[in-house]
Amino acid sequence: MATPTETAAKPAPPFDTFIFDLDGTLLDTLDDLMVLTNDVLAEAGMPPHTREEINSYVGNGGLALIRQAVPAGTPEAVVDEVHERWKAAYDRYPNDLTKPYPGVEALLAELRRRGCKLGILSNKFDGGVQFIVNKCLPGAVDAAHGEGGVRNFPRKPAPEGLLATIAELGSVPERTVYVGDSPGDIHVARNAGCYAVGVTWGYHDPADFAAEGWPPDLLASDPAQIAALAPEAR
Repeated sequence: MATPTETAAKPAPPFDTFIFDLDGTLLDTLDDLMVLTNDVLAEAGMPPHTREEINSYVGNGGLALIRQAVPAGTPEAVVDEVHERWKAAYDRYPNDLTKPYPGVEALLAELRRRGCKLGILSNKFDGGVQFIVNKCLPGAVDAAHGEGGVRNFPRKPAPEGLLATIAELGSVPERTVYVGDSPGDIHVARNAGCYAVGVTWGYHDPADFAAEGWPPDLLASDPAQIAALAPEAR
């Protein structure tokens, strides 16, 4: 049976609502994730990981990262304990290595200038989303949500969080672009009926999109390509 997104007309620009993944899309958080994760592992007497290894673990939330970072065979109760320590340490850690990708701040400002509504939906735990957005992109978006939180959104690619964020912004999927750096981000955009944009500057090889069967509507190598999807400023 065809899904709604297969039978409905494909969304087409211009769009007035833009929702973004966070880590690997708007912010380069990898160096801080590596240091923080290795510090928490060291406290638990566990070996550290390289930047490349941590890179391979991100994208499916903090628990998935920790589950891959701890030694094989670690009991689930210990995994949960390490994950709770990791979350508790996140907003106490300076996160001084995290920064917006080049052109991101200008992109958000340009979309705002064109009258667009802006949001963030991440698989990072919600407390971490609020902390790092307030630190690195204060006031840049209208809504920001992570996994859990008061609204208890499930992880992407489940569409509930994206659909709720679209409604919160007073929009509909047909007017919305979802932007991310992973095949899972394209998957959630498809599940919600949005226009899907993948970016090449994040944590995933661009070839991953095609390899996993989730090609984006647009594969952007420059933030200006995303701005071009918005209406011209009045």
